[in-house]
Formats: sequence, structure tokens, C-alpha cells
Amino acid sequence: MTVKQISVFVENKAGKLAELTEYLHQHDIDMRALSIAETQDFGIVRIIVDDAYKTSCILKEAGYVVSITPVLAVEMPDEPGSLYRIVKTLGDGGINLEYMYAFLTRKEATAYMVLRVEDNEKAAEVLSKNGIHTITQDAIVNL
Repeated sequence: MTVKQISVFVENKAGKLAELTEYLHQHDIDMRALSIAETQDFGIVRIIVDDAYKTSCILKEAGYVVSITPVLAVEMPDEPGSLYRIVKTLGDGGINLEYMYAFLTRKEATAYMVLRVEDNEKAAEVLSKNGIHTITQDAIVNL
């Protein structure tokens, strides 16, 4: 029901994101989604990859501070109003949305949204009851 999001702490300096992405490239890591939150001194790079365990091990070996968080990924039509339907459903279900970011795949007319909520199980149940499909970590590999 969830996907594994890797959060990587990176110095907020020119070239540091390039170093991270080069390292991922060197180890043949294919990112499915990426989001960056920044402060003056550091950034948090959030990524969704096909193999979260392998990626986190590789990054830790390189000295990066890494954490893995289970998040929801939802599939939705790539059309106006789709995001509204999701956030309205969550709000009506009493579920607080902490953050989110979108990603596209090769699947035509479909978009995906990564959602960080307080209670993944409750959120997935509310979404499912309203016809909104969540995807699993295994499904990420095929996107």
C-alpha cells in the first residue's frame, strides 16, 4: 500500500546536488520522483526509486545522512480537477496532508502524486473507498 521515500540531507551549496545525482547515476539508480525542500544551510532531497534498500545502503556508504519513510503514491487521471478530488477526499476524511509532490510516468494520461500523511493506512482506506487507487513499491519498478 505504501512506497518507500528516501530523504537525503545535502549541503545547500553549488554542486552538491550534482554530486548526489552523479553518485546515483554511477550506481545505476533510476529515480522515479524527486522533491527538494531547502533551508539556508542544507536541503532535504526526497526521492522515490525502484530499490529503496539498495539506494539507501549506497548513499550511507558514501557518507550521506539518509532516512526511509513510507508514503502513499496515488494514481490519478492527468486532467483538471484530479488533485482537487484527492485533497478534498483526504480533508473530508479528517486526514492531514503534511506534504506532497507529483511525478509523471510513461503511462499516457496518468499522473502520480506522492503524499505524506499522518496515518497511511487510514488515508489509503479513505482514498480507496472513494475510487482513488494507491500504488505499491513493487509497482514503482514498472512505471
